[in-house]
Amino acid sequence: MGIDLPLLWAIIIAFGLMMYVIMDGFDLGIGILFPFVRDRVDRDTMVNSVAPVWDGNETWLVLGGAALLAVFPLAYAVILSALYLPVVLMLAGLIWRGVAFEFRFKADEGHKAFWDKAFAWGSYVATFAQGVALGAFINGFEVKDGAYAGGPLDWFSPFSLFAGLGLLFAYALLGATWLVMKTEDRLQRKMRELGRPITLGLLVVIAVVSAWTPITHADIADRWFSLPNLLFFAPVPILVAFATWALLKTLRGRSNAAPFLLSLLLLFLGYSGLAISLWPHIVPPDISIWQAAAPIQSMGFTLVGALFIIPFILAYTAWSYYVFRGKVKSGEGYH
Repeated sequence: MGIDLPLLWAIIIAFGLMMYVIMDGFDLGIGILFPFVRDRVDRDTMVNSVAPVWDGNETWLVLGGAALLAVFPLAYAVILSALYLPVVLMLAGLIWRGVAFEFRFKADEGHKAFWDKAFAWGSYVATFAQGVALGAFINGFEVKDGAYAGGPLDWFSPFSLFAGLGLLFAYALLGATWLVMKTEDRLQRKMRELGRPITLGLLVVIAVVSAWTPITHADIADRWFSLPNLLFFAPVPILVAFATWALLKTLRGRSNAAPFLLSLLLLFLGYSGLAISLWPHIVPPDISIWQAAAPIQSMGFTLVGALFIIPFILAYTAWSYYVFRGKVKSGEGYH
C-alpha cells in the first residue's frame, strides 16, 4: 500500500497552523494586553520578552499558506476567494504591528504613545480577522463547479464575529501566561491577575462555541453525538474543565511555566475539537482533502522539499528559544 499523500500533507499543514497559533498567538496576545498595562517600562519588558523570536514565529503561517497553494489548490482558491477581506485585514494588522514593533523603540518621546497604540491596534485587528476567518471556515463555503460561488461578505455572520472575539481571549491568555513565565515582580503579578478573568472568559467562549456549532450544523452534530464517536469525544470537555481548574489554581500560586503549558493544552483541545468536527473536509461542508488534492506527482515533489526544510525550521526555532530562555528584566533586551 502506497503513502496517502493528501492525508500526510493535511497533517503537515495542520501541524504548521498549530505551530503558528501557539507561537504567534502569545506575541499577538502581548499586543492585546498593552491597553491594560500603562507603565512604559513594563510595556518595554513585555515587548522585549518576544523581541528575539516574534518575526520567526510567522514562518509557520507562510509555510501553511504556501503548502495549501501547492498541495490543495482547489482549497486555496475557494478559501482565499471567500475570505479575501478578512485575510487582507489580517495581513494589514500584522504589517502595522510589525512596523510599530520596531518604531516604538526608536521614536522620540512625543511619538512613543502613538506607536504603542499602533502595536496594540495591529494586534487586535490581526487577531480578530483570524478569528472571523476561522468562524467563516467552520460555517462552510458555497462551491459550484470547483469555484467559490458565494458573495464577498458571506464570511460576515454572528458566529464568525463571535469567533473573532473568542480568539482575542485565547491569544490574550497565551500572552498573559507567557509573561508570567518570562517576567518578574510587579508585571508578573499583573499578568497573574489578568490571567484569571481572561481564563474564565475563554471558558465561556468555548462553551458557547461548543453549543452553537452543533445547533447550526447538523452534520457536525451527527458526528459528535453518534456512536462510537461520542465515546471518543467525551474526554474533551472533561479535559477542558480540568485544564481550566488547574490553570486558575496555578495563576494563584507561584509556578512560572505551568500556566503557559496549561494554556497551550486548552488551545490544543480547542484545535483538536475543530479538527474532529470538520474531518476530512478541507473546504467545509463537502470537499474532502482527497477531492481538493493536487496531482500525486506534484504532492510527492513538494513533500521532498518540505521534509528537507521543516527540520531546519524546527531546529532554529528550538535553538532561538533556548538561547533566549529565562526571565526578561527591566532595562534589558531589544535595542
